[in-house]
Amino acid sequence: MPIYEYACKDCEKIFETLRPMSQADDPIPCAACGGKHTKRKLSVFYAESGGRAVAGMSEPSCDSCSGGDCSHCGH
Repeated sequence: MPIYEYACKDCEKIFETLRPMSQADDPIPCAACGGKHTKRKLSVFYAESGGRAVAGMSEPSCDSCSGGDCSHCGH
């Protein structure tokens, strides 16, 4: 079951919860104040394979980089 991150518009707190994907955008009360004005945040992730970033890089890689490793080309 994935972890989703939500923001409360009432108290401005950020909280996480485990929920089925089918309930990701369903209403959920704030974990801090119980407020009902919450919204799911866009989640980003980082993935690595064989020591190379394959997703969630902060900067795009170029064609000469091997799987996100820009140490050889200086990017």
